[in-house]
Amino acid sequence: MNIDTPKESVLIIILTLVVVTSGFDLMTDVSHGATYGHITKEAATVLFSVLAILWLLHGLREQTREINQLKLDLEHVNQSRKQPDEYVLAARKQVGEVIAKQFTAWELTSSEKEVGMLLLKGLSLKEIAALRNTLEKTVRQQASAIYKKAGVTGRHSFSAWFIEDFL
Repeated sequence: MNIDTPKESVLIIILTLVVVTSGFDLMTDVSHGATYGHITKEAATVLFSVLAILWLLHGLREQTREINQLKLDLEHVNQSRKQPDEYVLAARKQVGEVIAKQFTAWELTSSEKEVGMLLLKGLSLKEIAALRNTLEKTVRQQASAIYKKAGVTGRHSFSAWFIEDFL
């Protein structure tokens, strides 16, 4: 399992330290004849920490499974598409060049350019985060920065900025 989310990684490390230190303390207390109430409290701490670790690991596994499924779905869509005609490919190339020039004129960062292209392709913030292996919150902040630099109010007006005169 790949743990790419720092928050979860830190929590797992802290909880593992709690389990190890509390477990060691529990064994020491038992060998020294500590009271039943004290041993019960220490055992509960160890148990709840182990359960929390398992819960975090399960969530990370589900998240990884979902990301992998999104990648497979995208790959399947890309492979199943009919190859467009030459004139469509030429038009796409020209549009791509215009978009790239406009992104440069708006002074978008390389990350913002990548997110901007994925937004124009119609991917959700969640899908973009999964593809870029980053947090959805980060993608949302990048999208907001893009809209601000472009002088538009949101995703729809951002897309419309490029296709307004086509219709």
